[in-house]
Amino acid sequence: MTKNVVVFDYGFGNVRSAERALARAGAEVEITRDFDRAMNADGLLVPGVGAFAACMAGLTAARGHWIVGRRLAGGRPVMGICVGMQILFERGIEHGVETDGLDEWPGTVGPLRAPVVPHMGWNTVEAPGDSELFAGLDRDARFYFVHSYAAHEWSLEVTNPKIRAPRVTWSTHGEPFVAAVENGALWATQFHPEKSGDAGAQLLTNWIGTL
Repeated sequence: MTKNVVVFDYGFGNVRSAERALARAGAEVEITRDFDRAMNADGLLVPGVGAFAACMAGLTAARGHWIVGRRLAGGRPVMGICVGMQILFERGIEHGVETDGLDEWPGTVGPLRAPVVPHMGWNTVEAPGDSELFAGLDRDARFYFVHSYAAHEWSLEVTNPKIRAPRVTWSTHGEPFVAAVENGALWATQFHPEKSGDAGAQLLTNWIGTL
């Protein structure tokens, strides 16, 4: 059965590229900020480009923060991309300004400490062996990044043995940073799968297959 995915249109993100990539991966795709359609879709994709604070303001104005929270409370899949991943953390700091995120994960998104910023172009990642998101992909697969900020630490601990611990994928540009997370119904990537060619298409196919 074809899965329906809503690309949440809150003014921040290349929604058309995401739409094309998801359709290529086999989903029925709709770009909208309609509350009911976003809530009822099999999967919700939250893109994001630009500044953390601006994305949070746009998401809040579109009631996206409430939609994400309600979907996750019901175990309904959500995927964040680029700044759409960053805003899932507790806070972001840009140019000395601290902004509250969605607080789905503890931690702070801050500037990349690297000789060249932004980190722009193709890079490899280090995914856990049991990753569903990266299943079927070679270890040397490359993904397209465009960012100056990242989460440098992962501090969420799961102590309940009945709950699967999050699977965290890392990459390095000057220093290690979180490149992707699989945490129950909430998955996210710092890179752009919709701009990552065949590897990105396989990754989106993997996500759609879990919906």
